[in-house]
Amino acid sequence: MIDGKVMQEAFRLTRSGDAMGATRMIQAMLAGTQEQAPSRPALADGGLIDLTAETVDVSATNESIPGGGAFTDAVHRSKTGVLPYKLFLPDALQPGAPLLVMLHGCTQTPDDFARGTGMNAHAAEHGFAVAWPAQTQGNNAQRCWNWFDRNHQGRGKGEPALMAGLTQALVSEHRLDARRVFIVGLSAGGAAAAVMAAAYPDIYAGVGVHSGLACGAASDIGSALRAMGNGRGGGGGGEGTVRHFVPTIVFHGDSDATVNKANGEDVFADALAAAGGALGVSDEAGSAGGVAYVRSVARDRNGRARAEKWSIRGGQHAWSGGSKAGSYAEPRGPDASREMARFFLEL
Repeated sequence: MIDGKVMQEAFRLTRSGDAMGATRMIQAMLAGTQEQAPSRPALADGGLIDLTAETVDVSATNESIPGGGAFTDAVHRSKTGVLPYKLFLPDALQPGAPLLVMLHGCTQTPDDFARGTGMNAHAAEHGFAVAWPAQTQGNNAQRCWNWFDRNHQGRGKGEPALMAGLTQALVSEHRLDARRVFIVGLSAGGAAAAVMAAAYPDIYAGVGVHSGLACGAASDIGSALRAMGNGRGGGGGGEGTVRHFVPTIVFHGDSDATVNKANGEDVFADALAAAGGALGVSDEAGSAGGVAYVRSVARDRNGRARAEKWSIRGGQHAWSGGSKAGSYAEPRGPDASREMARFFLEL
């Protein structure tokens, strides 16, 4: 994950007019240098699933999952590239079950992210599969998804094409419901999830963005820094806009010093704009685990929730209602994993 102290100093330099100094400060942290990391594997342009792709199980490490299930390592290979991942399948998975794709934040791994969110336990309870793609240090020195790079912001190229291919391969291999595929991410993973939903609204039926940024918020490291500090108003110019409505759930701490809360508001605003004024928004105040929150719910004419934004009072850059067994997780507050699972399964 991104170091908050480094980011605060970078914000200070930006405000003082030293954008170049701020950019240099986070250059290695966000993307690394050629000397810090091995060269990236080639990523070819591509669309949806490559029929020659293969998914290889490289180990079968069962972890203790409440309710039961298998959590294994695998690798997806296609013309688009190579993507390691972990896959959770609950016991007695039924044909036509939903699939959830979970994108970790910087410096995290699928195992770490799974421990912090506890999402596999919800999958075991409700009977859906969970894929946990893994960014490598060869592609980013800090294991961030490259959401701020134009080469990874659109349909048919870079990381979006690779993840879309993995998603469709899993749906086919495990006979999952292609109409109930969802994607969620934290921080850089949240920004990447927003990109995926915008680029592939035909694949993903819902998106969850926790402490992340809107699609198109940045086009390089400098604009990523500005967006993280100020939201889209900080200037981004990245590729992609949200043209097709995808049901969206947002969680963001209102005291997040790493990714400003304005970014969560931008994600929610994009969903409302894509809905074309068809949703009515109401706010509901509440408290969970001693933490206050405001839940903004956008409903259609039939009263169904189609978009939600949870603003966590005093919340920092951490998964709400998570577990300290993983990094960047705050046990207090509303359970983001439970609420996201509920939101998707009710769509």
